[in-house]
Amino acid sequence: QVQLVESGGGSVQSGGSLRLSCAASGYTVSNYCMGWFRQVPGKGREGVATIDSDGTDTYADSVMGRFTISRDSAKNTLYLQMSSLKAEDTAMYFCVAGCNGLDPTNPIMFWGQGTQVTASA
Repeated sequence: QVQLVESGGGSVQSGGSLRLSCAASGYTVSNYCMGWFRQVPGKGREGVATIDSDGTDTYADSVMGRFTISRDSAKNTLYLQMSSLKAEDTAMYFCVAGCNGLDPTNPIMFWGQGTQVTASA
């Protein structure tokens, strides 16, 4: 049974940092594409960052240079290090597995429950 559990969200001032974690079970993070997507209530989902099975990272232009995606195979955990946070980054962040790039309309096999990130201006 695949389960993705996010943690690490919270509220910070603009310019601050947070690290999101996604603990995976029933799924090996290094074997498939995994990533982070976000959504504001009433808005469409946005791909933030993905890392494929070969370790290739892809980032949305809006977070390039500020966010870093990584994984720890020993812990079977995916991370998103976020720095220089902006008010525009405020959203629910979801860990995903079996992704296909940053386009949220592409099929994604599994979604986590989400963790809220709020950056105050």
